[in-house]
Amino acid sequence: MNIGFIAHESKKKLLQNFCIAYRCILCKHELYATGTSGRLIEEATNLPVHKLLAGHVGGEQQMASMIEQNQLDLIISLRDPYVAKKPELDSNKIFRLCDTHIIPLATNLASAELLIKSLDRGELDWREIYK
Repeated sequence: MNIGFIAHESKKKLLQNFCIAYRCILCKHELYATGTSGRLIEEATNLPVHKLLAGHVGGEQQMASMIEQNQLDLIISLRDPYVAKKPELDSNKIFRLCDTHIIPLATNLASAELLIKSLDRGELDWREIYK
């Protein structure tokens, strides 16, 4: 399955730690991430990551396009709810598109862990049929 990662600046270390903790699950899948997040995931896990542009210069738009084309099966977007900035508009588009295209979305550590464990148990295999 194809997994997309996005993280606000204040959540990048948390994303790295998440990917380290679940490396044995993630290594079985294709990983996509906005630029800096992708680089940090690669450095922390030594897993290959398809890196898009940095989020603020078009990476979130690229990920939104992949969602629209049904190329991603799961999105983990760790966000800081107390940071309000312009890229929030792009995040909201991603959330809307995930709802539209029935793509599981995690926006915090708890939901990310639930989804990644569900993925490991095969509970998201329906995405293959849905495509």
